[in-house]
Amino acid sequence: MIQLSERLSANRRIPIPQTNNSVYNASYDIWWNPDALFFMLKTSVNPARMGYFKRILQELPAHGTGKTLLDVGCGGGILAEEFARLGMSVTGIDPSLSSVETARHHAYLQHLNITYRTGAGESLPFADNSFDYVSCCDVLEHVFDVDAVLAEISRVLKPGGIFFYDTVNRTWLSWVFLIKIAQDWKRWAFMKPDQHLYHRFIRPSELTAKMVDAGLINQEVRGMVASYNILKTLYWLRKRTAGKWTFRQLGERMKMREGRDTNLCYMGWARKA
Repeated sequence: MIQLSERLSANRRIPIPQTNNSVYNASYDIWWNPDALFFMLKTSVNPARMGYFKRILQELPAHGTGKTLLDVGCGGGILAEEFARLGMSVTGIDPSLSSVETARHHAYLQHLNITYRTGAGESLPFADNSFDYVSCCDVLEHVFDVDAVLAEISRVLKPGGIFFYDTVNRTWLSWVFLIKIAQDWKRWAFMKPDQHLYHRFIRPSELTAKMVDAGLINQEVRGMVASYNILKTLYWLRKRTAGKWTFRQLGERMKMREGRDTNLCYMGWARKA
């Protein structure tokens, strides 16, 4: 039904709706407040993806310390700070000025020397071959033009440079959990309407092909899976919508880990050809 709807929209030239990214422009800190939704990126998601990225880095020759990394779609700096603590020279870029200001202020408080700039992934304000690594996590499903973002990432990477990514797979599971439960069904919803759009999700095979077109050769795909009983999720989400739990309490329980199952979210790395 969903794929048929997409085809009909294309045939009738109906404008495809855009992801609602306005939530990232809040005038207050939505990233580092433990009772805010996006702090769950640190408590729930980062342990899985950073554990994986660290393992890959350790397997690479001359890895880590002293290398340059660009974090595309850095938000409030939750991932950028993790890379900076590995001894890298980190630059973060994001189209949201308020998010960049939050990231800059928090890095200052943590005594981390991270450079932050505002800008879009489709047009990165950096010279060719500028960075050893580029990360783009929890971002590709939000951008206007995935192909343009990947082309820009490839352009600013040094020859042989490494691209780290994670995103959302386009499956029945992601539709049920991230569209219906997370956004549409108010009994459990914890995101704003249209914060994710199903047609913006990307299958691993599609992303691999797009990366090839951009000169990025995928090396591995791994799943990010729940390390908790998935059936408990609805109970936990209901406690939050009922006002009995905060996002802090939710994040303490909803931990992700590396695994084989890519049906919801997946991560990986590619090398610039």
